[in-house]
Amino acid sequence: MEDNKRMNRRDFLKIVGISTATVGGLFYGCDDKKQTTGAAVDPNAPVPTDKMTYRTSDKGEKISLLGYGCMRWPTLPSPAGDGNVIDQDAVNELVDYAIAHGVTYFDTSPVYVQGWSEKTTGIALKRHPREKFQLATKLSNFSNFTRENSIKMYKQSFEDLQVDYIDYYLLHSIGNGGIETFRKRYIENGMLDYLIEERKAGRIRNLGFSFHGTKEVFDEVLGMHEHVHWDFVQIQLNYVDWHHASGNNVNADYLYGELVKRNIKAIIMEPLLGGRLSNVPDHIVARLKERRPKDSVASWAFRFAGSPDHVLTVLSGMTYMEHLQDNLRTYSPLVPLTEEDKDFLEETAQLMMKYPTVPCNDCKYCMPCPYGIDIPAILIHYNKCVNEGNVPKSQQDPNYREARRAFLIGYDRSVPKLRQASHCIGCETCNPHCPQSIDIPKELHRIDAFVEQLKQGTL
Repeated sequence: MEDNKRMNRRDFLKIVGISTATVGGLFYGCDDKKQTTGAAVDPNAPVPTDKMTYRTSDKGEKISLLGYGCMRWPTLPSPAGDGNVIDQDAVNELVDYAIAHGVTYFDTSPVYVQGWSEKTTGIALKRHPREKFQLATKLSNFSNFTRENSIKMYKQSFEDLQVDYIDYYLLHSIGNGGIETFRKRYIENGMLDYLIEERKAGRIRNLGFSFHGTKEVFDEVLGMHEHVHWDFVQIQLNYVDWHHASGNNVNADYLYGELVKRNIKAIIMEPLLGGRLSNVPDHIVARLKERRPKDSVASWAFRFAGSPDHVLTVLSGMTYMEHLQDNLRTYSPLVPLTEEDKDFLEETAQLMMKYPTVPCNDCKYCMPCPYGIDIPAILIHYNKCVNEGNVPKSQQDPNYREARRAFLIGYDRSVPKLRQASHCIGCETCNPHCPQSIDIPKELHRIDAFVEQLKQGTL
C-alpha cells in the first residue's frame, strides 16, 4: 500500500467534514394486537420540565434516565469551505434545553466527532453549575497503547472538558481485538492500576468500561470485579440484541444478567441500534402504531432500554431538537413495559431479523478510510433500501424497475461517486475498529457487485 494513496484525517475532513445520523419512521397502520396500558406520549404536548425519571447510583447520585450521547453533535459548513465544523451555538442550545428538562448525564470521548466532542461538550457544560450534571468520558487509546500516551490522553480530557473531576470514566470499547488487546491497552502498561489510584484521589468518581465483544472477554474482564470494583458497565441493549445480537456481540440479556448478579449498574448504549429501530419497515411501524398510536417508533426502543431496574441511564446521540424532545417525553416519566409489551417487542424483533440489513450503527469508528470511502453512508443507504423493499432479488420481482431506480438514484445522492464502494481495495484497515465485528470490505464488495448488476441489468 503506497503512502501517497492514503488519506490523512485533515484531508478527510476537507472532503466530507463530519456527517450526522438521522432517524425517522412516523407512519400509521393496523394490527390485531390490543393497545397497552399506560398514558400515550402526545407529540404535540409541551415537554415536561419536572417529570424526568431518575435512577440512583450506589453512591447516591441522582441520574436522569435519559443520558446525552455526545457522538453526533450538529455541524455547519466550514467558513473556509473545507468541510464542516461544530455548530457550537446549536450544541449550547441542545445542552441548555436538556438540562432545563431534567437531563443530568452527558457522555463523550476523545475520539467522538473526529476528536472535537470533548472540547465542544466542555464549552457547553461550563456555562452550567458543575453540580447540575454528571460527565462521562473514556480512555480511547485505540492506536497507541503506551503508558505515556494513555496518561496524556487522560489528562487532556480534563483540559478539554474544563473540569477537575470526571464522574464516570470508562475503558473504551473493551472486546475489540480480544483479550490480548485489552491486556495491552490497560494491564501491561499499568493503566488500570493508575486509574484505580485516580479514583482513590477523587479525580474519577466512578470507574467502568464499555463493551463490544465476545462472551469470553466479557466474563474475564467482569471477573476482575473483586480487584477493580467496577462501579458500572456500559453495554449495548435493545429489543433486538436482547436475544438476537449479531456478529461476535453477546445477547444483552446475558450481559445485563451478569451485571445484576454482581449488583453492578448498567449504562445503556445503542438503544436504537444506530437508528435502525426508528427507521423500520412500514409494516413494523404499523404494528407499533396500532398499539400506541401517539408514540413515536423510537419510544418503544427507549422504553425497552429504560425499563430494567439496574439500568442507570440510557444514552442517545441526539443531533436535532425534535429527537431530544421526543426522548424527553418518553422518559418524563417512563411508562415501564408490561410483560405483554415485552412479548410484543420480541415478536417485533423476530420480524426485524427477516430483513438482511448490515449491523452498522453509524458510530464512524471505521473512519476515515485511507481511500476516501464513506463506509457508514454506503451501509446506511443499503439498509434503508432493504427496509423499504428496494433491494430486488431478480428482474422477476414485481417492483423491480421502481426498486432499481430508487436504489441507484439514492446511492448517487447519498454517496459521492469517488467515495462509493467500488473504490474499496480490501486493505481491512477499518475492520479492527468496528464494534459490531462487521467484515467491512466483504460487505462493500458485495454491495458494489449488487450495484453493478443493477446498472447492467444482469440481476
